[in-house]
Amino acid sequence: MPEFILLISEQEIKKQLKKIGQKISIDYKDKDLVLIGVLKGSFVFLADLTRQISIDHEIDFLGASSYSGTSSTGQIVFTKQPDLKLENRDILLVEDIMDTGNTLLKITEFIKKSNPKSIKICALIDKHERREVKIAVDYSCFSLEKGFIVGYGLDYDEKYRNLPAIYDLKL
Repeated sequence: MPEFILLISEQEIKKQLKKIGQKISIDYKDKDLVLIGVLKGSFVFLADLTRQISIDHEIDFLGASSYSGTSSTGQIVFTKQPDLKLENRDILLVEDIMDTGNTLLKITEFIKKSNPKSIKICALIDKHERREVKIAVDYSCFSLEKGFIVGYGLDYDEKYRNLPAIYDLKL
Protein backbone atom coordinates (compact mmCIF):
# COMPACT_ATOMS: atom_id res chain seq x y z
CA MET A 1 0.00 0.00 0.00
CA PRO A 2 1.46 3.40 -0.94
CA GLU A 3 2.22 5.95 1.75
CA PHE A 4 1.47 9.66 1.21
CA ILE A 5 3.55 12.18 3.14
CA LEU A 6 2.07 15.69 3.05
CA LEU A 7 4.53 18.22 1.65
CA ILE A 8 2.35 21.18 0.66
CA SER A 9 -1.18 21.84 1.92
CA GLU A 10 -4.14 23.17 -0.05
CA GLN A 11 -3.88 26.46 1.83
CA GLU A 12 -0.18 26.86 0.97
CA ILE A 13 -0.94 26.17 -2.69
CA LYS A 14 -3.72 28.79 -2.79
CA LYS A 15 -1.50 31.38 -1.11
CA GLN A 16 1.36 30.83 -3.59
CA LEU A 17 -1.00 30.83 -6.59
CA LYS A 18 -2.30 34.25 -5.60
CA LYS A 19 1.26 35.63 -5.31
CA ILE A 20 2.39 34.13 -8.63
CA GLY A 21 -0.80 35.29 -10.39
CA GLN A 22 -0.24 38.85 -9.17
CA LYS A 23 3.40 38.81 -10.30
CA ILE A 24 2.48 37.48 -13.76
CA SER A 25 -0.27 40.13 -14.05
CA ILE A 26 2.26 42.87 -13.35
CA ASP A 27 5.02 41.43 -15.54
CA TYR A 28 2.73 40.87 -18.55
CA LYS A 29 0.67 44.06 -18.31
CA ASP A 30 0.15 45.40 -21.85
CA LYS A 31 1.57 42.22 -23.40
CA ASP A 32 -0.07 39.56 -25.57
CA LEU A 33 0.04 36.71 -23.06
CA VAL A 34 -0.68 33.09 -23.94
CA LEU A 35 -0.55 30.47 -21.21
CA ILE A 36 0.32 27.05 -22.62
CA GLY A 37 -0.40 24.23 -20.21
CA VAL A 38 1.74 21.14 -20.59
CA LEU A 39 -0.65 18.18 -20.42
CA LYS A 40 -1.64 16.29 -18.49
CA GLY A 41 -0.08 17.33 -15.21
CA SER A 42 -0.53 21.09 -15.48
CA PHE A 43 -4.30 21.16 -15.96
CA VAL A 44 -5.21 21.61 -12.26
CA PHE A 45 -2.47 24.19 -11.68
CA LEU A 46 -3.33 26.05 -14.90
CA ALA A 47 -7.04 26.17 -14.07
CA ASP A 48 -6.34 27.77 -10.68
CA LEU A 49 -3.52 29.99 -11.96
CA THR A 50 -5.56 31.54 -14.78
CA ARG A 51 -8.16 32.70 -12.25
CA GLN A 52 -5.41 34.52 -10.31
CA ILE A 53 -4.17 36.44 -13.36
CA SER A 54 -6.02 39.74 -13.60
CA ILE A 55 -4.99 40.73 -17.14
CA ASP A 56 -6.43 39.45 -20.41
CA HIS A 57 -4.75 36.33 -21.71
CA GLU A 58 -5.44 33.26 -23.79
CA ILE A 59 -4.97 29.60 -22.90
CA ASP A 60 -3.81 26.69 -25.01
CA PHE A 61 -2.35 23.27 -24.37
CA LEU A 62 0.58 21.17 -25.50
CA GLY A 63 0.83 17.47 -24.79
CA ALA A 64 4.25 16.04 -24.03
CA SER A 65 5.24 12.93 -22.14
CA SER A 66 8.51 11.37 -21.07
CA TYR A 67 7.57 9.35 -17.98
CA SER A 68 6.85 5.72 -17.30
CA GLY A 69 6.05 5.12 -13.63
CA THR A 70 8.49 7.17 -11.55
CA SER A 71 11.25 7.45 -14.17
CA SER A 72 11.78 9.59 -17.23
CA THR A 73 12.26 7.52 -20.38
CA GLY A 74 14.44 10.24 -21.89
CA GLN A 75 12.21 10.25 -24.99
CA ILE A 76 9.78 13.15 -25.38
CA VAL A 77 6.58 12.35 -27.26
CA PHE A 78 4.33 15.25 -28.35
CA THR A 79 0.71 14.17 -28.00
CA LYS A 80 -0.92 17.56 -28.73
CA GLN A 81 0.27 20.77 -30.36
CA PRO A 82 -1.04 24.26 -29.55
CA ASP A 83 -4.00 25.45 -31.63
CA LEU A 84 -3.41 29.21 -31.27
CA LYS A 85 -1.10 31.26 -33.47
CA LEU A 86 1.99 31.93 -31.32
CA GLU A 87 4.02 34.20 -33.59
CA ASN A 88 4.98 37.53 -31.95
CA ARG A 89 3.13 36.60 -28.75
CA ASP A 90 4.39 36.30 -25.17
CA ILE A 91 4.28 32.63 -24.21
CA LEU A 92 4.22 31.37 -20.64
CA LEU A 93 4.66 27.61 -20.49
CA VAL A 94 2.79 26.26 -17.46
CA GLU A 95 4.18 22.99 -16.12
CA ASP A 96 3.34 20.93 -13.05
CA ILE A 97 6.92 20.01 -12.18
CA MET A 98 10.37 20.90 -13.47
CA ASP A 99 12.37 17.76 -12.81
CA THR A 100 15.15 16.70 -15.20
CA GLY A 101 14.44 19.70 -17.43
CA ASN A 102 14.64 17.59 -20.59
CA THR A 103 10.93 17.80 -21.41
CA LEU A 104 10.75 21.58 -21.00
CA LEU A 105 13.94 22.05 -23.01
CA LYS A 106 12.39 20.13 -25.93
CA ILE A 107 9.09 21.99 -25.54
CA THR A 108 10.87 25.34 -25.52
CA GLU A 109 12.80 24.39 -28.67
CA PHE A 110 9.51 23.33 -30.30
CA ILE A 111 7.70 26.56 -29.36
CA LYS A 112 10.62 28.71 -30.62
CA LYS A 113 9.86 27.40 -34.13
CA SER A 114 6.60 29.42 -33.97
CA ASN A 115 8.59 32.68 -33.57
CA PRO A 116 7.02 33.95 -30.35
CA LYS A 117 8.01 37.33 -28.94
CA SER A 118 9.08 35.69 -25.67
CA ILE A 119 8.97 32.35 -23.86
CA LYS A 120 9.05 31.95 -20.10
CA ILE A 121 8.34 29.03 -17.77
CA CYS A 122 6.00 28.80 -14.81
CA ALA A 123 6.19 25.62 -12.73
CA LEU A 124 4.18 24.57 -9.73
CA ILE A 125 7.19 22.63 -8.40
CA ASP A 126 10.83 23.31 -9.23
CA LYS A 127 12.54 20.09 -8.15
CA HIS A 128 16.32 19.85 -8.26
CA GLU A 129 17.09 16.22 -7.41
CA ARG A 130 17.33 14.91 -11.00
CA ARG A 131 18.04 18.10 -12.99
CA GLU A 132 20.05 17.22 -16.06
CA VAL A 133 19.91 20.42 -18.11
CA LYS A 134 20.27 24.07 -17.21
CA ILE A 135 16.95 25.75 -17.89
CA ALA A 136 15.48 28.74 -16.09
CA VAL A 137 12.17 28.58 -14.25
CA ASP A 138 10.89 32.15 -14.33
CA TYR A 139 7.99 31.61 -11.91
CA SER A 140 7.70 28.75 -9.44
CA CYS A 141 5.34 28.25 -6.55
CA PHE A 142 7.52 25.78 -4.65
CA SER A 143 11.08 24.49 -4.75
CA LEU A 144 11.85 20.96 -3.57
CA GLU A 145 15.08 19.06 -3.43
CA LYS A 146 13.79 15.50 -3.79
CA GLY A 147 10.91 13.04 -3.66
CA PHE A 148 8.33 11.57 -6.01
CA ILE A 149 5.50 14.08 -5.88
CA VAL A 150 1.79 13.41 -6.46
CA GLY A 151 -1.45 15.32 -6.06
CA TYR A 152 -2.82 18.58 -7.42
CA GLY A 153 -2.46 17.31 -10.99
CA LEU A 154 0.78 15.37 -10.50
CA ASP A 155 0.43 11.64 -10.99
CA TYR A 156 1.91 8.22 -10.59
CA ASP A 157 0.84 6.10 -13.60
CA GLU A 158 -2.20 8.38 -14.08
CA LYS A 159 -3.34 8.03 -10.46
CA TYR A 160 -3.53 10.55 -7.58
CA ARG A 161 -3.96 13.70 -9.73
CA ASN A 162 -7.18 14.38 -7.82
CA LEU A 163 -5.53 14.82 -4.42
CA PRO A 164 -6.06 18.45 -3.28
CA ALA A 165 -2.59 18.85 -1.74
CA ILE A 166 0.93 17.75 -2.73
CA TYR A 167 2.43 14.58 -1.28
CA ASP A 168 5.66 12.64 -1.43
CA LEU A 169 4.67 9.15 -2.60
CA LYS A 170 6.42 6.22 -0.92
CA LEU A 171 5.84 2.90 -2.69
